[in-house]
This record gives sequence, C-alpha cells and structure tokens, in this order.
Amino acid sequence: MIDTILYGLTIGAILYIFSIGLSITFGTMQIVNFAHGMVYSLGVYLFISFLPWTLRIFPLAMALAIAAMLPVAYLIERFIIRRLYGESLDYAIIATYAVLLIGADLIKYIWGTAPQPVSDPIGVPLVVLGVVIQLYRVVVFLSAVVLFFALRIFFTRHVIGKIVVAALEDRDGVRALGLDVNKYFSIAFVIGSGLAVLGGVLYAPITTSEPYMGFHILLLAFAVVIVGGMGNLTGTFISAFVLGMVIAITGRVYSSAADTMVFVVMALVLLKNPIFSFVRRLRGRPAHG
Repeated sequence: MIDTILYGLTIGAILYIFSIGLSITFGTMQIVNFAHGMVYSLGVYLFISFLPWTLRIFPLAMALAIAAMLPVAYLIERFIIRRLYGESLDYAIIATYAVLLIGADLIKYIWGTAPQPVSDPIGVPLVVLGVVIQLYRVVVFLSAVVLFFALRIFFTRHVIGKIVVAALEDRDGVRALGLDVNKYFSIAFVIGSGLAVLGGVLYAPITTSEPYMGFHILLLAFAVVIVGGMGNLTGTFISAFVLGMVIAITGRVYSSAADTMVFVVMALVLLKNPIFSFVRRLRGRPAHG
C-alpha cells in the first residue's frame, strides 16, 4: 500500500506542476489553452536532446529545456493567444488545439515516433516498512510542495504576482488602474509554460515519452483544474493530489479504469456545481443561482 500511496503522490505532483499553468491562464485570460500540451511535450524532447550534451547532468539539461521553451511560449501568447482575448471560446479551442497538433507532428518529424525512455537520475532505492521505493519519486513530490509554497509567496508578496491574482478576480478593475494587463498576462503565460516543461521533465523518468504525450496529460489536467476551480491556485494543488490518489488506488484495483475514475470525480463535481454555471464561466458570463 505504501508504494500505491507514493505513486499517487508522485502523479499528483506532476499533475499539479502541469495544471497550475492552465489554472492561471484560464483565470486571467479566460482562454482554454490546449497549446499547454505542446509546450509540455516539446520541452521534454528538448530535454532528452540536451541530456547527452550536458554529460547527463539532469538539472542542467532541465534548465536548458525550460529556457529554450520560454521564448516559444511567449511567441504563442503574443501572436496566437493574445488575438483570442474576448473572442468566443470556440476560437480559442480550435486555435490552441491546432498548435498542439503541430507540436506533435513536429516531434514526429524531428525525433521520430519511437518512445524515448529516460533513466532515473538518482537511482537510489529506499526501504520503508519493508517496501522498496525510489528516492526520485519522493523528490518529485517534495518539489511540488516546495513549488506550491514558492508560488504562494510570489503571488502574495511580489508585485507581478499580486497583479496576476487581482486579474484572476477582476480583469476590468486591473485595466481601470491603467496597468498594461497584456504584459502581465504574457508573464503569467510564460511562467505557466515553464512549469509545464518542468512537470514534463520530472515525469520523463517515470513514464515513456512519445509524440502524443501532451494529449493524455492535458485531459487529466483539465479535470484537475475543473475539480479545483478555474483560477483557484490552492484548489488546483489539492485536487491534483486527490486525483493522483484516485488514479493510484483505482489502478491498483483495476488498472484499465484508473483514468476513467478521474473523469467520474470531475462529473460529480460538475453535478454539485451545476454544469450550466461552469459553461457560463467558460464563456465569460456571470453565473447565477
């Protein structure tokens, strides 16, 4: 049971690191950003390419992959996402999904379709109550916890973070203060994209990287954000670990239903908070009742 709990915490940590960018993006920009999956998967493949160049120094290759994807994320926001502000939700879905497809095809063209495994960078087993667990999984979990508190400090004490949080609550009010909201939206988007790459790189030694890896985690991440509340940073953290444990426990009993149970939980949340309110929120209209 200990290994199941640790697996759930590990998956929850990855889901949180990836999902927090989606939560920020939707909360500030009201954009459903499928391109987040492209940034995630392309960042992982860049990391795999950088790994031999850096003499397999994991943190250095990870830093290079994140640094390489930040300009890409900015260009996506500047020339695609920014043109969708205030537009129908349908346009955002189509445009960002196209970016996701382009990213998958680009990966297939450059790296091929063969899965890309990454070895455990620590490779140190621990024995807890007679159960052998990998130290790397513990590090991934602790990284998510540290990131959560670091983001809390950023959003509560740094001026940029405070403006982003204010925009989560009232975008028009922030504009009324004479602030260049688009600039802060770009910063939030780039930060979220960097975290997507971080999550992908940390997950690479646990799973196998393939061109469509962004599609799968994107669906799970949307479930996390919906359960936690769109734009709710603390809710995203809690829901990521709750759904991570759901995946782990269900996988132990019946592995084929692990991902399905995530969407069952999401459906229950939507039933408790009527789906019409959710749809109105997505379309940027106030919900009543």
